[in-house]
Amino acid sequence: MPAIQNFIKHFSFSSSLLPTTLVLLLLLSLNSHFVHVHSRSPFACDPRNGLTRSLKFCRVSVPIHVRVRDLIGRLTLQEKIRLLVNNAAAVPRLGIQGYEWWSEALHGVSNVGPGTKFGGAFPRATSFPQVITTAASFNQSMWEEIGRVVSDEARAMYNGGMAGLTYWSPNVNIFRDPRWGRGQETPGEDPVLAGKYAASYVRGLQGNAAGNRLKVAACCKHYTAYDLDNWNGVDRYHFNARVRNLIL
Repeated sequence: MPAIQNFIKHFSFSSSLLPTTLVLLLLLSLNSHFVHVHSRSPFACDPRNGLTRSLKFCRVSVPIHVRVRDLIGRLTLQEKIRLLVNNAAAVPRLGIQGYEWWSEALHGVSNVGPGTKFGGAFPRATSFPQVITTAASFNQSMWEEIGRVVSDEARAMYNGGMAGLTYWSPNVNIFRDPRWGRGQETPGEDPVLAGKYAASYVRGLQGNAAGNRLKVAACCKHYTAYDLDNWNGVDRYHFNARVRNLIL
């Protein structure tokens, strides 16, 4: 914990992690372009909340980078720390609700992540074939179209209060060894194909609206050399991968 506190205490606006998180929170919370008028309340900057009307980070006329800087300046160290996990805590004094960032949509909205729930009006979602099979089609327009359908359903579930707007998809790990066990999630062993698949699928998920408006937010995964789930008592959360440049 001291290491995390020290990192955040000295963190500058040019650092990528927390500003990126807050940019997504602002964009998704205020993105009325895609949301129906009867949709759920936003996670931040609810126009019906008198508490936030005077806050600069809630003013849509202010540039995004200025709003992010304003929000970061208002957060305490402890509040920043609690926003760096997938189940981000609420900040009631700033009108920010708690948010679960972890949802999955590799080939359809999934209930694997805690941010998505099925039931009621949303008993299921469309499940397309595993990624390694659709990638073998070499059909970039189809990959984008699958992403568009998946995000349509994701938006509907969000409006119904059953999902969030952030998805840890696609998986762009290069499939080097079948013993990994998760190769079906990936486009395969070819880096060029994986890159083109990722670009098409992300474009389908996030949409092509003008400006900074997102339909949902995609998150390519995983870190390089992070695809060791559990082998011989070693898991990815404690394994220190030392990767040679040749392998990279």
